Amino acid sequence: MEYNAKQVQIIEVAERLFAKKGFAGTSVRDIAQEADVNVSMISYYFGSKEKLIEALFQLRMAESRSRLEMLLTDGELSPMQKINMLIDSVIDRLMGNQCFHNIMMREALTSERNAAISEHIMNLKLSNVALMQRLIQEGQEAGVFRDDIDMSLMSTTLYGTVNYAIATQDFYKKINNLESMNQEEFQKYLKRKLSQHLKSLFKSTVTNEHHNHN
Repeated sequence: MEYNAKQVQIIEVAERLFAKKGFAGTSVRDIAQEADVNVSMISYYFGSKEKLIEALFQLRMAESRSRLEMLLTDGELSPMQKINMLIDSVIDRLMGNQCFHNIMMREALTSERNAAISEHIMNLKLSNVALMQRLIQEGQEAGVFRDDIDMSLMSTTLYGTVNYAIATQDFYKKINNLESMNQEEFQKYLKRKLSQHLKSLFKSTVTNEHHNHN
């Protein structure tokens, strides 16, 4: 699905509002006001608020998929390099778009679950795991990765760690005495730390024991 510039602008405004006020707490009128368009334009483009959040998920999914597809088809990279790039790509994507991250978290925790949104989240997760699975399989076929890798736990480790770090960044700042850092510096610092931590974790989880001596 291709969106024009105006549609993307509306989707991004909706994303900010959904992140701030929740899906249920945001009206189409709020989105129209914030995006400086009239309500009928949103109806014309998307039909409903449900269709709008669906478009948001499609947009974000397409972005992450195209990034990972490029990784998968790159013949120059070793399986481990691909895993490392996947890790950085996930860190960049989640930390770079904390609005979308908040929507995912908020909808996962809310009591008045919206069935459609839950399904979008499920599809997004399945699509992420499927791509990771292809990377892992490639490494297994090359004989570099272990055969007994638990895919869903790998995915949980990657997304769970990054999501938790984003959700608890003030706490991280405090326990590591980084409160003098400005937000931009801190985000860079946290990205680097997460990247190092997850890469060494994944390396020891996926690689064959007997390969580690080389």
